[in-house]
Amino acid sequence: MLGWAVTFLVVALGAALLGFGGIAGTAMEAAKLVFFVAIVLFAISAVIGLMRGRSPTL
Repeated sequence: MLGWAVTFLVVALGAALLGFGGIAGTAMEAAKLVFFVAIVLFAISAVIGLMRGRSPTL
């Protein structure tokens, strides 16, 4: 998911450099949304992992 966020961010920066303000704004909002969804899912996964008592694998 973080890869998607980075992709949308790159698209937004490219669109902003080329002068496409509407596309840049939309891509930036999509990047923020995907980033925050990834953070929330990570937090939920971390809490569930702690509740189960398993040690994290790296």
